[in-house]
Amino acid sequence: MFAVDHAATALLVKRRYPSVPLAPILISVQAMELAWVGLNYLGIERTTTNATVRSVADIHLAYMPYSHSVGTAVGAAVLAWLIIEKGFGRAALGRAVGLGIVSHLILDLATHAHDIVLWPGWSTPRLGLGLYEAAPFVAFIIEFLYGIFCWYIYRGGRGLLALICIGNLANLSFLSPAIPGPEEYMAGRPMLLVTVIFVQIVVTLVLVGVLARRKAESTATWRPEGVGSQRGSAARFG
Repeated sequence: MFAVDHAATALLVKRRYPSVPLAPILISVQAMELAWVGLNYLGIERTTTNATVRSVADIHLAYMPYSHSVGTAVGAAVLAWLIIEKGFGRAALGRAVGLGIVSHLILDLATHAHDIVLWPGWSTPRLGLGLYEAAPFVAFIIEFLYGIFCWYIYRGGRGLLALICIGNLANLSFLSPAIPGPEEYMAGRPMLLVTVIFVQIVVTLVLVGVLARRKAESTATWRPEGVGSQRGSAARFG
């Protein structure tokens, strides 16, 4: 799943744990992808492309057993939960961060090609529903609707909705071979792709955080009409 919709998942987690600050939730939902970026830069994990890139189906996450295996994702989520909740006594924060980490794995399993292994060193089975390879435009529709669903559950503002819509539409050429886009320039340049994804991660996390916070602040300061006058009347007649 693309960056904007992973970031949107933080809205669901925040809705479930309203007392937890949004920043650690945003980082947790992209922790696996940030690890993937770093491991690609270090040459430990590897991304390849076809000679011509017309959609995400021509981009291959050839080797990523550490950042995107089921075992490491679940293990990282459990470890984060134990350290934060049991070690520091922050129960809600620990659960929110653990849920955020494992959410990335679940969403990637729903869209990725068969490139997610159970554990580092295991070549089979390779998991993923394969939408990016078999039906990339269907993946686009699913991701778009999912992002809007996250916004709806969070009850976000118009700016947040616009960001989610624009973020998904910006990825349309990656998910539709009929629409040319910047992905054409990434053929044979896998590290350029990694850098583009890293920039998307940072930008969407920051913008979702800012726009979601603005909505929360406006909700906190809003007061229904008549509440103040009712309290004043109660005080006068009490």
